[in-house]
Amino acid sequence: MRLTRRGVAVLAGAACCYAIGELAGYALFRVLAGVAAGSVLAAVASTMLRPSAEISRTVHPDRVERGKPALATLVVRNPTARRHGGFAAGDRAGGEVHRIQVRPLPPGAEATYHYEVPTAVRGRIQVGPLGVNRLDPFDLARGTVTMGDTVSVLVYPRRHAVRPVRVGHPRHHYDGPITDPPLRGSTDLRAVREYVLGDEVRHLHWKATAKTGQLMVREYADPARTRCTVLLDTRPASMRPAVFEEAVEVAASLVYAAASAGQPCRLITPTGSDTAMDGDLRVARVLLDELCLVGQDAPDEAPLAPARLGTARPGGAVVVITGADADLGSAGRWRPDTVIRLGVAPPAARGGTPMISTVTSPVITAADAADAAAKWNASRGSA
Repeated sequence: MRLTRRGVAVLAGAACCYAIGELAGYALFRVLAGVAAGSVLAAVASTMLRPSAEISRTVHPDRVERGKPALATLVVRNPTARRHGGFAAGDRAGGEVHRIQVRPLPPGAEATYHYEVPTAVRGRIQVGPLGVNRLDPFDLARGTVTMGDTVSVLVYPRRHAVRPVRVGHPRHHYDGPITDPPLRGSTDLRAVREYVLGDEVRHLHWKATAKTGQLMVREYADPARTRCTVLLDTRPASMRPAVFEEAVEVAASLVYAAASAGQPCRLITPTGSDTAMDGDLRVARVLLDELCLVGQDAPDEAPLAPARLGTARPGGAVVVITGADADLGSAGRWRPDTVIRLGVAPPAARGGTPMISTVTSPVITAADAADAAAKWNASRGSA
């Protein structure tokens, strides 16, 4: 709430009238001062009242790729037995405010309003609450009261069409290549881990359970399904913020392509974040949710590969996404299959002979995500 210029003038006039009334002994001036001050107080009180309306809000979809449309629907209902006079409001969506003029509503009626949510920036966008602009009839005070709840929209990084990492050697190579979908049901032991709800009881490892005192299960892997591990560099010194957004797009494209191909995915960052999911589009959403919120929050002195993971190379295909001049450090000992360096000027801008990516080179240098996707597909296609 705030007083308008007129409200400030009326309040100042009330103070002057009261002072004159006290000094000169005129009761009329004291009465005028009381009326003026009361008018200002009444105006302030009226701007703090909420309209008698019910607000509901939905946003579809609640997860959207950056730059794609998302529609917010606002429903205003008059639950009272009297006609609603209407009001001006603003619905906040991220850093923007969408202005809405709610029309008068008869008892029990409702009105629906639609507008697009801004999705130009990756991240979590909060939509709402509705801010109702309140103004007294004499324009002495103005205020905004909030109504309704809020909803969140996750704006995913843009995804580029890329080929999944190369599938490993077929289990029965003498029978020819495995068809799509790949053969399932391997009994190759991958690891022994703690039991989680939903695991197969027949995979319980009783010796490990007796030793640790916790239920342990065997985790099996299909050798025909290549695991895709993406190491995303989140150190601020490695990339400028604009280049980092391109790196996040590359990571999102790779994990989505791997999940679409039924390959287990793993996302690692220098902060120690380590998310591993099976190859399924439903669980790939977990990785995209994480990439939606990831930031350059790792210390500059942190190693690219988290120290707690050691020097043992992750299984499957390992892809490192970093800046043009960033040091791989311990990640280099993992012997990554591909290192994607972003923020490198195109050959024409640098001058000299253009560089052509080949499958024998583990490094892809690219100016942005689209360039990296094109070179990645070229190297996969010629493999």
